[in-house]
Amino acid sequence: MSAFRRIAANSRGRDLAVGDIHGHFERLRDCLEAVGFDPVVDRLFSVGDLVDRGPGSAQALQWLAEPWFHAVQGNHESLAVNHLRGGRVDLDMYRAAGGGWFLDLPKAEQVRFVEVFERLPIALQVDTSGGPVGLLHADSPFDDWPQLCASLLAGDDLQVREVCQWSRRRLKEGDSRPVKGLRALLVGHTPVLEIKVLGNVWHLDTGGWSRGHFSLLELDGLEPLSARPGA
Repeated sequence: MSAFRRIAANSRGRDLAVGDIHGHFERLRDCLEAVGFDPVVDRLFSVGDLVDRGPGSAQALQWLAEPWFHAVQGNHESLAVNHLRGGRVDLDMYRAAGGGWFLDLPKAEQVRFVEVFERLPIALQVDTSGGPVGLLHADSPFDDWPQLCASLLAGDDLQVREVCQWSRRRLKEGDSRPVKGLRALLVGHTPVLEIKVLGNVWHLDTGGWSRGHFSLLELDGLEPLSARPGA
């Protein structure tokens, strides 16, 4: 797996981004239909946490096999990888966080998921007409995007990965310093009531997997779309 991946601009349709999904793919599908998503020309980018908590976690592989769907590795995908590959995982915490569906799978099925999850990048960059847009699950440990990309490509710095997948510092501190080298950085991990922007960092997890709603962001214009079916 390359920890960083760059994707060229979409010359045929729209690029959309969404926050944490957590096994609620059917809800997300309804939201995509509500905004006229066309999988022939449009693409959907995810900030990770595709699985756990919701009833459809097993659909993650199906979605990841679609040419129009791209995701970074969230902390919940990382938990699955670490559990199978011998890393440290608090199993009580993992189960409480919704990982029971994975822990209860036969080993061969766990392997099938992990072989896909461990190939997901930590960071994605999507080119747009207005400049590059980055995606991470939680936050950037650097205020400079090229520095983060170089660090990820240079080797497996676990502290860097931990911030990328687990940090809630920016939201807790209200840190509005921008991440240089990007038009916008899109993250999830920490639920917010509505999309929240700090500097050029957009927090997209509006709780579509829980009692909130999925928020879709159109990347070319950085325009939130009304993704609530029936809205």
